[in-house]
Amino acid sequence: MDIKKIIKQMTLEEKAGLCSGADFWKTKAVERLGVPQMMVSDGPHGLRKQDDQADHAGINESIKAVCFPTGVTVCSSFDRDLIREMGENLGEACQAENLGVLLGPAVNIKRSPLCGRNFEYFSEDPYLSAEMATSQIKGVQSQGVGTSIKHYLANSQEHRRMSSDSRVDERTLREIYLPTFEKAVKEAQPWTVMCSYNRINGTYASENPRFLTELLRDEWGFEGFVVSDWGAVNDRVAGVKAGLDLEMPSSFGLNDALIVKAVKTGKLEEAVLDRAVERILRIVFMARDKKNPKARFDREAQHGKARQIAGESMVLLKNEGILPLAKKGKVAFLGAFADKPRFQGGGSSHINVFKQTSALEAAKAQLGSAVTVSYAPGYSLTEDKVDRSLIQQAADLASEADCAVIFAGLPDSYESEGYDRSHMRMPEGHNVLIEEVARVQKNLVVVLHNGSPVEMPWLSQVKGVLEAYLAGQAVGEAVVDILFGDVNPSGKLAETFPVKLEDNPSYLYYLGEKDVVEYREGVFVGYRYYDKKNMEVLFPFGHGLSYTTFSYDNLKIGHSKIKDTDSLTVSLTVTNRGSVFGRETVQLYVAPPAGDVIRPVKELKGFAKVALEPGKSEKVSFELEKRSFAYFNTVINDWYVESGDYGILVGSSSRDIRVRGSVQVKSTVTIPWKYDMNSLVGDILRDSKKAGLVKGLLKSMEEVFGQGSGDDGDAAQDAITDEMKDAMFKYMPLRNFACFGGGLVTFEELQDIIYKLNET
Repeated sequence: MDIKKIIKQMTLEEKAGLCSGADFWKTKAVERLGVPQMMVSDGPHGLRKQDDQADHAGINESIKAVCFPTGVTVCSSFDRDLIREMGENLGEACQAENLGVLLGPAVNIKRSPLCGRNFEYFSEDPYLSAEMATSQIKGVQSQGVGTSIKHYLANSQEHRRMSSDSRVDERTLREIYLPTFEKAVKEAQPWTVMCSYNRINGTYASENPRFLTELLRDEWGFEGFVVSDWGAVNDRVAGVKAGLDLEMPSSFGLNDALIVKAVKTGKLEEAVLDRAVERILRIVFMARDKKNPKARFDREAQHGKARQIAGESMVLLKNEGILPLAKKGKVAFLGAFADKPRFQGGGSSHINVFKQTSALEAAKAQLGSAVTVSYAPGYSLTEDKVDRSLIQQAADLASEADCAVIFAGLPDSYESEGYDRSHMRMPEGHNVLIEEVARVQKNLVVVLHNGSPVEMPWLSQVKGVLEAYLAGQAVGEAVVDILFGDVNPSGKLAETFPVKLEDNPSYLYYLGEKDVVEYREGVFVGYRYYDKKNMEVLFPFGHGLSYTTFSYDNLKIGHSKIKDTDSLTVSLTVTNRGSVFGRETVQLYVAPPAGDVIRPVKELKGFAKVALEPGKSEKVSFELEKRSFAYFNTVINDWYVESGDYGILVGSSSRDIRVRGSVQVKSTVTIPWKYDMNSLVGDILRDSKKAGLVKGLLKSMEEVFGQGSGDDGDAAQDAITDEMKDAMFKYMPLRNFACFGGGLVTFEELQDIIYKLNET
């Protein structure tokens, strides 16, 4: 297909028209030139295909499809292969439904538990998020369907999302908010990237050349097209110049006309417009050529896969010997979510499921007659209040059972696309239900249905907590599988659960002031902050229990010393020491040395999930490279590794480190330091190659200070201690040798010294 030839035959109006949608979900066709129409669709964890009366907010009904576990859930699997399989299933469904691009995955970093869309996003950690996003994209696109990684960039809130300005420093962008997009582009090449609504440092994402062109294309090598989030375009002509290729949805010709006018008046080069058209056509024709007419959407098979993924993603937060439950006796299922579970979030990712199974239904179908399951709603799904009669009914039922399971969490109204939460609490009716049942039934387990962390004032009163998150349409079967031991839980938290909202690092300035949102916490997002502060958390990043136990042994670090250009192999042996089959996520963290730069205590740089039968062992290996040890240095505008000893920490969570070692890393990069009159003496003395240029002056200055101190016992002498004198000289700028040193040196002589200091 000669795309350039097609573009030459297109009119200016056709070119401009191709850069916006035909409607809510389709690109424009140019029939006379054989350019087909392409359809795109939400969402990250299921197919929300709409044909008629389309909308973006999820109001109108879409086709019947399969809702897989949401991003927060599947990321907790820490399993690259599993999420890739989910992507393959999604791609297969898209093929069967004649879709060209699936709008996902959604990968924005979880800056705060309050973000209303956190259920769609993967993690607070950029490394984990990048690994999972890359695998999902590869899975979808292996089926000949494109993806649209979103929302690019720094879009970690719903509050004022179409006008807010995310003010983020360069190092924080590079270390926290850009890496997921960077790795996905470099290793998976998503067909499209979706820009976000917000501004970044003053410029709308949809017209930001630095991010849409300089980083995305020139630095990372992105080959697809950039599409706007639905309604994110501010200045369409500026967007084309910056690298925004496709505007969605249709602007009904308004912005197309502005593009035409800009070309005719010389404000927009036609070659720039041609470039956008070429990018769009390349993907449109790719989607057409990769169409698989034999593709089938096997909803039943995908429901089974959704059940498996949910079971391997849910996180067992607490277990005081109560789980798994015995498959006999009386069990009380309490809470309306047992019968009508919340398994997905609201908004553009909302799936019209073809079937859905509750835990109550699943228990009755799976457990047989040996287990008697009773049920009481405990709270209302329509009213946010404490209903004492419903709570009493549930407590009475619990008191007659051998054990009770309460299904609680966050209703739809508490978290959704479009707005943020205002607190971290569950509905009071849910909390009171748990507390009252705990008074009459000590064998109590809580199953949580929520898309983001919640406070747990009742935690000490229950024996078990299973975090089900929003686990898709097969949630009920997956929960029962875990509760009764058919599946051993293996999920790990991809986010920290703080004790209370006020502990979160962004708490003071999360919503910002009107449209200005300052990311003042910098790189200290999630566990990076809590660990640096040595702060108590409810549950740490990476935490998750199992029905078996694992030992970590035989840590081997490939070399004791390396250069920053070398790679490093780390290996260890993991053994299942229990009596049942289980999966364990082994997490590797790197701890930087104490240097001049303020850095996290440790950062996740590797993970691997192993499946082991009782008594079996497996060797787990990791490969670390420069970025595993580096921080982004804004002086050299590149990744930089400080020389020093780095800790190699391997464990079952960020706060459960089982084995540790270290490696000495030598930097091969010298950061250029520009000396001037205000450079401090202490900084110069630390540079062994430059220190000699000021040592003589420093000695003379010390003598000057000594002359004015008087005899022993003099008050002036007593006032200047050795510690004070050392500090004074250490923090003294060079200029003071002239103006504070009693004529030791002239400014001209100092300039000569500075010249020599700056010589390479």
